[in-house]
Amino acid sequence: MKETIKRFLNYFLIGIFAVIPIALVIKILFFVRDLLADMVRFVYGYADNTIYTILFLTLSFVVLVSIGHKLAVEGRVWFITLIDAAIEKIPFLNTIYRVLKKVISMFSSSDQQFAKEVVYVEYPKEDVWVPAYVTNRFENKYVLFIPTSPNPTSGFTVIVDKNKVIKSQMNIEEASSFIVSIGVDYDKVSELNKLP
Repeated sequence: MKETIKRFLNYFLIGIFAVIPIALVIKILFFVRDLLADMVRFVYGYADNTIYTILFLTLSFVVLVSIGHKLAVEGRVWFITLIDAAIEKIPFLNTIYRVLKKVISMFSSSDQQFAKEVVYVEYPKEDVWVPAYVTNRFENKYVLFIPTSPNPTSGFTVIVDKNKVIKSQMNIEEASSFIVSIGVDYDKVSELNKLP
């Protein structure tokens, strides 16, 4: 009887772990859908006209695409520069805004290659290797963010010497997948031989 209960609990846990990724993706899709629906309801509630709502959403889409295009081509948009300057004058809010912009740019920009680099570093002690994101460099020093499993947004920021890291062939997405999956999703087995 006890063995049967253990087996059922084991199957139950396996089932939960199988369904969690699906449930998270569905939750994210519902969140995006609700966000868009709230925006449409807000615009429609204000204008009370379907044509105005469609025009507003189309215009918003075109404006955001043109902002993205200007940022990709020129690197700056004049009114975003003005907003940046205004927010820089507000204490406390300017720090949050600046840090958020740097973090978003680290994961989205294509010209800062170091921000997309993944390395291995010995942490928390010798002969224990973990993947880390290179967030900045200063001469021969690396600033690394060492994410923790299974949530790659939590972790530690450390500064190490350049010779203390080993470069990885993983990109940010592969490293994040490795961390979220607690090491199950790891196809860079050839890199293991490079680790001392």
